[in-house]
Amino acid sequence: MIGAPSGAVPEPMVVAAGVPFHVRTEADASVRAIVAAARLIAEAFQAGGKLLLCGNGGSAADCQHMAAEFVSKLQKTDAPRRALPALALTTDTSFLTAYANDVGFDEVFSRQIEAHGRRGDVLVAISTSGTSPNLIRALEAAQGAGLKTIALTGNSGRLGGMADIAIAVPSSTVAHIQEAHLAIEHVISALVERLLYPRARPRADAEG
Repeated sequence: MIGAPSGAVPEPMVVAAGVPFHVRTEADASVRAIVAAARLIAEAFQAGGKLLLCGNGGSAADCQHMAAEFVSKLQKTDAPRRALPALALTTDTSFLTAYANDVGFDEVFSRQIEAHGRRGDVLVAISTSGTSPNLIRALEAAQGAGLKTIALTGNSGRLGGMADIAIAVPSSTVAHIQEAHLAIEHVISALVERLLYPRARPRADAEG
């Protein structure tokens, strides 16, 4: 039984003084958005919902990585827990190639959301540019179906403004955005586990 997420994650701390004000402001906003995203995902899992993820290129790999953390677990030394339902919409090559070839690439994710998404689920859309048409359509489809939405982006594009929660890395350099996204995804995964399994402790007999 998944426990209810009841404030197990403390409120985010303000970034230390001495850092330039505009940097502190951006960092504080990002931390709060990360915590809010983790709470949203944990609440969906606790209510019987699932997590869907979509992205292109390196962001597609991030989707698969993040889904694996939930279905498996973040660290092998963590206490046993039940699998959490997370599905990367980037893995079904038969569907992706058939639909892109026969219809077009702009709806390869929205079509899968139509098939798999249900009210109460959460969609995570990952994009360094924030402008990918297939991700914009995915968010539109998700919101139309009653899903909550989270966007991981860089510092531009319209995707972040469309999502219920936006985590925007303050950079326009693709490599830096991707590096930050990976760290953010790990933090979200860890926070979700902490919210749902606050009493879990690492196994003393785990292999190194």
